Amino acid sequence: MNIRKKDSTAILNALYGGVVPNRGLEYIIVGRKEESRQILADLESVKEGASIIKLFIGPYGSGKTFIQALIKQIAYRQKFVVAQADFAPDRRLYGSERKAVSTYNELMKNLSIATVQDGNALPTILEKWISEVQAKVAQSKGYQSVSYDDPAFVKDIKNEIYETVTKMDELTGGFDFAQVIIRYFEGFIQDDSYLQRSALRWLRGEYQTKTEARQDLGVRSSIDDNNYYEYIKVMAHFVRQIGYSGLVVNLDEAINLYKIDHKQSREKNFEVILKIFNDTLQGSLGGLYITIGGTPEFLEDERRGLFSYPALKSRLVTNRFETSAFRDLSQPVIKLSPLKADELFVLLDKIKAIHAVHYGYQSNVTDKEIEGFIRKAYSRPGADENLTAREIVRDFIAVLNILYQNPVFNREEAFGAPVQTSEQKQRETADKFSRFQRMGG
Repeated sequence: MNIRKKDSTAILNALYGGVVPNRGLEYIIVGRKEESRQILADLESVKEGASIIKLFIGPYGSGKTFIQALIKQIAYRQKFVVAQADFAPDRRLYGSERKAVSTYNELMKNLSIATVQDGNALPTILEKWISEVQAKVAQSKGYQSVSYDDPAFVKDIKNEIYETVTKMDELTGGFDFAQVIIRYFEGFIQDDSYLQRSALRWLRGEYQTKTEARQDLGVRSSIDDNNYYEYIKVMAHFVRQIGYSGLVVNLDEAINLYKIDHKQSREKNFEVILKIFNDTLQGSLGGLYITIGGTPEFLEDERRGLFSYPALKSRLVTNRFETSAFRDLSQPVIKLSPLKADELFVLLDKIKAIHAVHYGYQSNVTDKEIEGFIRKAYSRPGADENLTAREIVRDFIAVLNILYQNPVFNREEAFGAPVQTSEQKQRETADKFSRFQRMGG
C-alpha cells in the first residue's frame, strides 16, 4: 500500500479515537460505491446551478458521519467550498439567544477547501480571489507590476471586485455582504489588519449588534438568528462568482433537534428544514448542496420527529418501490445500513495493511484471524443490537498495537481459537483414536 505518513497517522489516530478521519478516506472506503456515484452526480448538478438537500438516515454506527466526510473529499476534488457543523443544544436551525446563528458561526469556522482542509479557509478564499483579480487587471490593463502605490491600479482592482460583488445585490442581505467584501479589500491594500479582522468577524456572524457592525464597517445589518440562512445562500452565490463550483453544507447530529423538549421550538426548527426543501425543490437558489445526518427516530417518529410535521412527511416519505436490492438514491432521504460482515472484513484487512505500512513491519495477521476477530466480537451478549463497526475497528487497532509492541501476546485472546477445517478435524480424530489404541483401549 502506497500511503503517506500524514494520511496513515490521521486514519489510525482518528479510528482509534472513534471518529472519522479528516483525510485518507480513499484508503478505507468500503461498501459505499452506489452512494459515491450518486454524490458525484448530485455535485455535478449543483455545479450546473441546481441546489440539493439530502438526509442521510441510519442508526448509530451506520456511517452517517463517514458519508459526510466522503462528500467532503469528493467535493474538494470538484472544487467546492465545504462547511460543516454538528447540531447541539446551543446550535440549532431556529432559536433565540444566538442559538441559530451559532450554527452559522460553526459552519464558517469550519469552512474548508482542498488546500485548507482543517477549517478557517475564509481568509485564504478571499486573498486568493484578490490575487487572481490583481493578475487579471494587470494583464487586461497593461500594468507592468502589482503596485498599491498606483491609485489607478487600485481603482481598477476595486472596480473589478465591485463588479463581482454587486451581482449579489438582488439577494436578501447581498448588498451589505458586498460592502463588507469591499471593506476587506480596503483593509488588504492598506495593510489594515483591524479592518480585515472586522470584515471576517462580520462574514462569520460574530457581531452581536448592528451598532457595533456599523461603527466598524459602516454597514446597516449583521448576521443573526433571523437572517443567517439568507447569508448561507449569499455565500453559496459568492463562491460561485469567484470561481468555485458551489457550497457544500454538512449538518450532523440532527438527533439534537429531535431532543428539543418545547414542541413549538422544535417545529420552528423543522420549518427551516421545510424552507430549505422548498427552496431546493422549486429551484429558487443555486450552487448549494446541503446534507443532514440523523437517526431513524429523528425522521420517522410521528410525535417528535420530522414525520410529526405533515408538510415535511409528505416530502420525505421514501420511494415505496424501493427495496434493499433496488435502491433509489436520487430521492431526498438515503437510508444507510451498517456494514455487512464481508464488508467489515475488507475494512479490517485495509486497516491491517495501513497499520503495517505506518509502523514499517510485515503483518502476520491472517484472514482466518480477522474472521475469528469478527466472529468473537459478535458472539458477545447483545452484540447484534448494540455493537457498531466503530467499536470493532477501534478494538482491532488496539489488538494490532498490542501485537506490534508485544509479539508474544496470546493471539487466541484476541482472535479466538483457530477454526479447524474438516481435514484438520479428521486428522485430530485419527490421532485421538491412535492414542486410544496405544493405551490399550
